[in-house]
Amino acid sequence: MAAQRPPGPDIDLRGRTALVTGAGSGIGAACARALARDGAHVLVLDRDAEAAAAVAAEVAGEALAIDLGDLDALAARSFDADILVNNAGLQTVAPIVDFDPLTFRRMLDIMVTAPFLLIRAVLPGMYARGWGRIVNIGSVHGLRASEYKSAYVTAKHALEGLSKVTALEGGPHGVTSNCINPGYVNTPLVQKQIADQARTHGIPEADVVEQVMLVESAIKRLLEPDEVADLARWLCGPMAGSVTGASYTMDGGWSAR
Repeated sequence: MAAQRPPGPDIDLRGRTALVTGAGSGIGAACARALARDGAHVLVLDRDAEAAAAVAAEVAGEALAIDLGDLDALAARSFDADILVNNAGLQTVAPIVDFDPLTFRRMLDIMVTAPFLLIRAVLPGMYARGWGRIVNIGSVHGLRASEYKSAYVTAKHALEGLSKVTALEGGPHGVTSNCINPGYVNTPLVQKQIADQARTHGIPEADVVEQVMLVESAIKRLLEPDEVADLARWLCGPMAGSVTGASYTMDGGWSAR
């Protein structure tokens, strides 16, 4: 009988500080909880001060009430973290001809420029310590496109490029950078767009999940935030030390088409 394979090493993040954006709910909150369970001290960043404080209290972390759309203020701040999870995002569903240019710009500010500024802020400390983990929460829309999501698809494609450049520059210093690209996740961001999707596609709200969100997926269900968080924590663990510049899809088979 073949010998059983021994279990892999535990993920021990004691002594590490993790900065997670959009951590007041959804994927960000799940990542904050997962990293805290592994011993990290978590900086819970969210525009919603109450939500950030609630999650921070739950994980014995620190709340940071910051609007990532205020780029000048963000660039002026200093951050020191061993782990950065760029998760914050927003969504607007509309045809290009009706898409508000200011909304388009704000979405790119929050989902591309803000991650750049945060990466820029934490890299010096990571380089000095010879260790760092950057996890960018992208989307299957960083690899594929859908109608009526011009800003979101553009931003997530750009995040892919930023993540890969960070991987190339950070590799010699012990810093990895990767993207996680989920399909639709059961979060407030997804739930809030159901009405917009219904209106834009001309279908009842009750049909949006089946006829729009899951139509390309082989596995017909929404992901849960904890599933994304579990991959994020693995990317911060000892078995992923040489995993960098990668794009991990969790899309139920969507991008296999």
